[in-house]
Amino acid sequence: MPGQNKSLEDLFHENLKDIYYAERKILVALPKMAKAVNSDQLRAAFEKHVEETKGQVERLKQVFKMIEQAPKGKTCPAILGLVEEGEEVMEDFEDSPALDAGLLSGAQAVEHYEMARYGTLVAWAEQLGMKEAAKLLQQTLEEEKKTDALLNKLAESAINQKAA
Repeated sequence: MPGQNKSLEDLFHENLKDIYYAERKILVALPKMAKAVNSDQLRAAFEKHVEETKGQVERLKQVFKMIEQAPKGKTCPAILGLVEEGEEVMEDFEDSPALDAGLLSGAQAVEHYEMARYGTLVAWAEQLGMKEAAKLLQQTLEEEKKTDALLNKLAESAINQKAA
């Protein structure tokens, strides 16, 4: 049977490679999104998250070191699809009052994907007795939740009304 010798540790490593790839893609996509939006508040939120994401990549490198693996990404079709959607919104809604709402929505989809991944990685790290790794991943999970809450607040307070 293929995969019968695979363990939770192997799964943890595979998902770590997935999120590492995703975070590095996000570092490329976010500045483009920040440049495209009209709202200064949304631009500031995107720019702040670029800086946070750099720290998250560094934390992931630390986790790779803890499991004695080289930091290496694995193509993540989910993030590629989400980034592509963002690019389509930038193209299709350029100069539109709905542009910011579309990009904000796309950014939240990315945040939710990351929250799901990090939540799983935290649980698996704890299950595997990797307390330090779990702590680092939890720190990132909390940042992603805060970013999502901020984006939510921006959507409710201004962006969606302007789009309507």
